[in-house]
Amino acid sequence: MGIGSLWHWIIVLLIVLVLFGRGRISEMMGDFGKGIASFKKGLSETEETAAKAARIEPPAAPAETPAPSLDKTDGTGA
Repeated sequence: MGIGSLWHWIIVLLIVLVLFGRGRISEMMGDFGKGIASFKKGLSETEETAAKAARIEPPAAPAETPAPSLDKTDGTGA
């Protein structure tokens, strides 16, 4: 009687049913389904937010400022 035998899994299933009961297992599966649905909704909201961010044009680049002149009369004596 190894881990993969049919009788082993039947006994394990009966023990689980006795410990948790049929109603508790179905309740847990319902919560599990709600969790998956919530996860998928969160993913789709994240994708929508990313899509909106991609559609928004980036702000215009600031105008380039002119380079400082190399005038030697700046008063530093250099």
